[in-house]
Amino acid sequence: MKCLVVLAHPLENSLCHYLSDKTIDHLRSKGYDVTVKDLYQNEFDPVLSKSERQSYYASQFDASRLNSEITQLREAESLVLIFPTWWFGFPAILKGWFDRVWAPGHAYNHASDLGSITPCLDNLKEVKVLTTLGSPWWVDVFVLWKPVNRVLKIALLGACTKGCKFKMLSFYKSENASKSRIDGFVRKIRAKF
Repeated sequence: MKCLVVLAHPLENSLCHYLSDKTIDHLRSKGYDVTVKDLYQNEFDPVLSKSERQSYYASQFDASRLNSEITQLREAESLVLIFPTWWFGFPAILKGWFDRVWAPGHAYNHASDLGSITPCLDNLKEVKVLTTLGSPWWVDVFVLWKPVNRVLKIALLGACTKGCKFKMLSFYKSENASKSRIDGFVRKIRAKF
């Protein structure tokens, strides 16, 4: 299965990078053909350009600066997103990747009457998400109702895919995590992914 891993953390010695390495090793051991897209290392520009935004409702989206990224997404059968949750949202670079790469005519199509959009990512069969949070689990779950989970599952995948499996693992209170907690989370990744 062709797997695209998108990593979004600026620090190479971060927990996200560590979890990414463990996840990639695990996926390769299961036979996945893994391509890694490290948004910070690749200096991905998250800013939606004026021409890109103007082309959102044109006959063709201006993908001139995004051809390889869009091709990677369109060819992926499995997508793995690894990122920190900051202020209960995505890092700006990952949000920009969604804004620019999950584009009309590629990830979805607009309806002629500007009604419901239709999905284009028919090749995408599964999305797996790993995120780290500084907060305890109950704040994400009970206070904020898991906003990142809802945006990914309902807004992005609900609009751009059909029958795509979704799995999300969140590592809470990650800023002072012990080695044993991290090892336990890696075991969870291996069991669930």
